[in-house]
Amino acid sequence: VSARGRNISVNGVAVPEGQPYLHSGISVTWLGDWVAVASGLGVRVTLDRHQAVTVTADAELQGGTRGLCGPYNDDPADDFSQPGGDVAPFAASFGNSWKIQ
Repeated sequence: VSARGRNISVNGVAVPEGQPYLHSGISVTWLGDWVAVASGLGVRVTLDRHQAVTVTADAELQGGTRGLCGPYNDDPADDFSQPGGDVAPFAASFGNSWKIQ
């Protein structure tokens, strides 16, 4: 799934704004100024026109995630977990550690 503002595409195919989308476990739902993208993996990402983003994970994923919210264990000390397991001291170094080509 790719999101650039309100331009959403799934596997390279554009999802028209305002049109619901459901295919292969991926759903796109338009909620006023917000768009929500959910997967069958238990993760939902919502974003608005102003670059606000919210990530929600199902309770079943507690202890099994990595990245921005660490292992999803309600301990802010391990948030900003990098791919190798270390915790980044700054947001920029955290983001850079997850970049892919």
